[in-house]
This record gives sequence, structure tokens and C-alpha cells, in this order.
Amino acid sequence: MRKHVDFLIIGSGIAGLSYALKVAETGTVCIVTKAKAEESSTNYAQGGIAAVMYKPDSYEKHVHDTMIAGAGLCDENIVRITISESTKRIKELISWGTDFDKNKSGKYDLAKEGGHSEYRVLHSKDHTGAEIEKALLTQAIKHKNIEILENHFAVDIITQHHHGVEVNKRTNDITCYGAYVLNPNTNQIDTLLSKITLIASGGIGNMYSNTTNPEVATGDGIAMVYRAKGKTEHLEFVQFHPTALFNPKERPSFLITEALRGFGGILKTIKGVEFMQKYDARLSLAPRDIVARAIDSEMKISGDEHVCLDCRHLNKNDLILHFPTIYAKCLSIGIDITKEMIPVVPAAHYICGGIKIDEHGRSSIQNLYATGECACTGLHGANRLASNSLLESIVFSHRAALDSKSKVRSVEHHQAIPDWNSEGTVLNEEMILITQTTKELREIMSNYVGIVRSNLRLKRAMDRLEILYRETEDLYDKSILTVKICELRNMINVAYLIIKMATQRKESRGLHFSLDYPDLIK
Repeated sequence: MRKHVDFLIIGSGIAGLSYALKVAETGTVCIVTKAKAEESSTNYAQGGIAAVMYKPDSYEKHVHDTMIAGAGLCDENIVRITISESTKRIKELISWGTDFDKNKSGKYDLAKEGGHSEYRVLHSKDHTGAEIEKALLTQAIKHKNIEILENHFAVDIITQHHHGVEVNKRTNDITCYGAYVLNPNTNQIDTLLSKITLIASGGIGNMYSNTTNPEVATGDGIAMVYRAKGKTEHLEFVQFHPTALFNPKERPSFLITEALRGFGGILKTIKGVEFMQKYDARLSLAPRDIVARAIDSEMKISGDEHVCLDCRHLNKNDLILHFPTIYAKCLSIGIDITKEMIPVVPAAHYICGGIKIDEHGRSSIQNLYATGECACTGLHGANRLASNSLLESIVFSHRAALDSKSKVRSVEHHQAIPDWNSEGTVLNEEMILITQTTKELREIMSNYVGIVRSNLRLKRAMDRLEILYRETEDLYDKSILTVKICELRNMINVAYLIIKMATQRKESRGLHFSLDYPDLIK
């Protein structure tokens, strides 16, 4: 099947949906999402979205906190753009139906998280992302210009490479014409031609053994742009959330939001001993990279599989009122957080790098935009400040929408694009080839490219990844495509970029900590 639209969007989280609602005023929109539309990282975000709402907070304070967390690698211009536009974008989310919690006085009930100097995190109990996702998806579903293709998988973006033109990383006019998409209803690869394409495909967490990300987070958008010779940046900075619920039988790991520490929860060893005072004056509210490394260190010292978050001293009614989802989840596995400590462990949570974009969301490939976690704006630098990610998504999707609408009328559909050629491929009847390689990849990334790294670990990771790459490419070339083999291929591509960029960084900074360069640059 061939389909023509004005705007093609890959991903249905806050980045993709907010962009869709704005460009739909100008033309036809098709959103391709690999699972159900609501199954996005946005939907799993518990803590909230950071924005300056009331005094004594100020844009300058938020800028300062973001720059400090980013360990000297934030783009200050991008930081100022994001934060100065934050209040307007929050009001827009509210106008679309997002219901943030308010206090008794009628003001928004702002929380404080690690690295923030003021209370500025808007939330909806402990399921903020789900509240935002619901509001945006409701608006998108009823918009006459927006079509959502659920359970459709974007295999590759289409460029001139697909009609015989040679391109490489130095080609300065690579152009995106749409995407090849796996249709589950026919098991065929459809050709979706678009004037403008946005990649908003989310993160990469599932290449690690332990992650808070949903199963759909396999780095697809980043991998597609890499294969199309687009520019990527800062992928070595993988943020591990310090406090995922320790429950080895469950994947993805259930997130214990940082807001719970902001509410007064204290990190302790299994024996009930506080330890954060050994690592940072901000104690349990230090930035995530510091807390994650501290927990990793304590686990290595003790040999324990986890540490604990102690909330037993907090008011029981207030605790349950503010964190009903966490209370219910822990209770479901036999833990009453009002009486027992919560077992927690770091888990892969967010990637600060991605597809390199400018202040308008434009990638290095013409007519291709990227926003959300798959993109690298320069906001986060070497470490994301808590609750800045949802804000970044909505700010840059807004800016990308403005730029896209100004451009779309001057772009024509490319008609010389061939349909997908699957000639000579056969159905892979040995799923073990994919599942075993996925398991090996996760072990390589977790053991060698995790919270703490070294030159030797990175070299071993790259050597082993090379074998997995060759085997998977051979299988991909011979097989009728499935989502699982495409996801594995994408994760291997992104793993290569993470290891390569980590190897090139001869220092410890932010989320990249190397035993060979122990003096952390802050």
C-alpha cells in the first residue's frame, strides 16, 4: 500500500501528540505507533513536569539548576528557550484537558525533586504522564485531520538512498520523503510518503537488563536516523533512575518516583542505615547521577541486591493520598510502605542524547524533525534535571510545529520512491536466534556500559557487539521482517553509538563515569 500525507509522525507520546494537534490545522496527519497509542514513555512518567509558576521561583533559578545538573555540557541558549517558554506550554496542556493537582488555596501543588532549588514540579498524584497522555490522545482522536495507525512499526525512513542516489555522512542534502512501515494486518511493508516527518519515538531502555521504560523503548528512531546518515549526539549519557522497585520477576521495572524523596523519603541500606551523607550534601535529593552511583557503590560494598527507601516516618494519610499508585503497587507484592521500607535499585531510565536537532526541532536531514527523548536539543547536557523531559518535549514539539507549518506548502511528495522489496526473504522459524541475542545484548550493556564504566569494559562491549551485529544483519537480510528482528537491529545500532561515544569521552562527566578518569567534571 502507498499512502500520501502532509505530516507523518512516528510515536504517540507527548512529543508526537502535541505536534500533531498543532500541524493538523495545516494539513493531513498520520501518526504511526508500534503498540496501542497510549503505550508510550509519557504514559509511565510518574513524577511530573517542571515549570516556573509562582514566586519565589524564577526562570533564572530554573536555568541555574538545569545547567548545574548538566555538568557543563548544556547549551545555555537552548536551556533559556526551554525554560522561558515553559509557563505558556503548561497552560496549553491545561487547556487541552490536563488536570494537575492543586492545594487548598487553589494554586498548583508544586513538588520538589532532586537538583531543584524550588518547588516547581506540577503533577497529577503519581501518574502525571498518564494524565497528560489521556488529555492529548482524547484531543487527537477526535481531530478530523489526524489518523492514528496503532500496532504499525516504522522500519526505516525513506531518503534518496532508496531510489539509487549514493549518500554518506558528508552528504549535505539528505532528504526524508516518509517511511516504510510494517502493517500488521497484511504483514507487508507499506510506503508512507510525507512532506514533513517527525520522529518522536522515545527512548532506548530495553537494551539494558533493568529498565523503567515500556517494552516499546528500543531506540527505533535514533537507529533509523543513524542508518540514514543523520547526525546524533551525546548518546553516552544514559540516565539510570536511582529508585526502581526491586522485583526481579517484573519487566519493565516499576518506577518509584523521585517525588517520593522530595516528599521526605530517605535512602537507607537494607540494615536501615542512611548513606547519602557520604556522597553529597543534598542527601537523598542529590541529582540522579550522583544518587545512582551512590546506590551502585553501596550495593558493591555490601553485596546486597538492592537498597531501600524509607517512608515509614511520613504521615500515613498524606503518603497514600499523594502516591496512591506506588502504595497500591507495593501492597500488591506484599509491601506496606507505611510500615516497611521499599526495596529499590537503579534502572535504565532516560537517554540524554539522541538525534541532533536545532532550536526548531530540525535534524540534519531535510524535512525531518525529531522531538522528545529520541532527540538531543542540548538542554540536558551530561545529565537531565528531574522532570525537565516532558517540558522539553512540549516546548520543542511546539517550535517544530511552527517551523513545519511554515514549510509544508513548499514541499512536494516524491513520486519516484520504490515500494519495499522483500524478494528472496523467508520466514525465520527460529525465534531463539532473536531472543538469545537480545539477552546477550542486555547483559553486555548492563555489565559493561552501565552506571560505572572503564576503557576495558567498553572495549569488551564493542568486541562482543560486533559479533551480534554481523549475525543480526545476516538474519535481517534473509528474513521476512518482524517487529522483533527490527527492534533487535535498532538496539544493536544504538548500542554501537553509545559505546563509541563513551569510548571517545576521555573524562568522567555527568552520567558517564569511568574508572579510568575518576575525577568527575561537574
